[in-house]
Amino acid sequence: MLKCDNKIQTTIDMVEQHQNSSSEIASLADVDWSFAERERPHAIESIHPYPAKFIGELPRALLRILPCPKGTLVFDPFAGSGTTLLEAQRLGLPSVGVDLNPIACLIARVKTGVAPDNLTEKARAIGSAAAQSRAKRIWKIPNVDHWFKADVQTAIGALLDKIREVDNQATNDALRLALSSILVRVSNQDSDTRYAAVDKKVSREDVFSHFLGAAEKLNKALLSRDWSLAQARVIEANTLTMKPEDIGGRVGLVVTSPPYPNAYEYWLYHKYRMWWLGFDPLAVKQQEIGARAHFFKRNHHTEEHFWDQMRETFHLVRKVLVKRGYACFVIGRSKIHGKIIDNADIIQAVATEAGFTTTTRIERTISATRKSFNLSHANIKTETVLVLQKN
Repeated sequence: MLKCDNKIQTTIDMVEQHQNSSSEIASLADVDWSFAERERPHAIESIHPYPAKFIGELPRALLRILPCPKGTLVFDPFAGSGTTLLEAQRLGLPSVGVDLNPIACLIARVKTGVAPDNLTEKARAIGSAAAQSRAKRIWKIPNVDHWFKADVQTAIGALLDKIREVDNQATNDALRLALSSILVRVSNQDSDTRYAAVDKKVSREDVFSHFLGAAEKLNKALLSRDWSLAQARVIEANTLTMKPEDIGGRVGLVVTSPPYPNAYEYWLYHKYRMWWLGFDPLAVKQQEIGARAHFFKRNHHTEEHFWDQMRETFHLVRKVLVKRGYACFVIGRSKIHGKIIDNADIIQAVATEAGFTTTTRIERTISATRKSFNLSHANIKTETVLVLQKN
């Protein structure tokens, strides 16, 4: 009789799960995925430049509709600047994100971390102390004299020296992020996206004033967060080499937007920021998924590399995700040597191999003025929202 009761209960549970899944999928169909009426992003989203950002409305819609069972984590294996982690935090959900890029990880940590005490005052004191320094240094940064005036280099170096003396990790991260956010502005580089040297008439004094302004802006954004800070763990690592135990818990829901092959080079965008802050951009370039440089070298990458990279990703996701858990991927098409590659087809096929079912596939139009990816060479006008469920 007990066995019979167990079978009946199992059947009831399966029916309830199916009913819940059907309701969730129906709710996804009701979303305007073009987000034509976007709400104004919170100030925390603009604390540091970041290319081709994952717009907050995408993970927010998925997190609000799909379940993340109690005691589990939201997981973003390609966390970027932490948009998914931030949206999970706003909904009170604990999360973990992984990214290879140290600047991305720094942004994500600060966005989701505690607001340091007296950040503006500390930035002002550091700026004042650094302004007194005229020490000459030798920088191990390629072409540094081409991109930064000598007195600007001295000012940046002096600020970094003073920031290193700050023991509190949250404060140290925030101050480094504030400095990182202004480096292109005080360089000879025309803009974040145009790699041409121009004469900007930037002085040593401008470095200190821009740094203080960035710290004030950051402090204001951190203090204006009106939600509780649910745990958001940021792991600086290559997702393709992660082990399940590295995640630190059971995953209830995956929401991510993987890098598009041949679409953008995040390492290049942040190259000089990484060098100034003591990271190695060339090591990041070597491992970065989709970096354009990989597709224009001898023995260049092809779409097969993306197949293999997504197989490694799903090998990890399958091991850490709970039964019947959802994995959501937002991805667009790529253009590789004249051939259009539908990356959503690749992810869908790899997911099927890994034992996932596609429950929803939605094509969304990317706003012409506010795209999560807006790359002329890739001609990306739409992207696909894939909702997959572990069998």
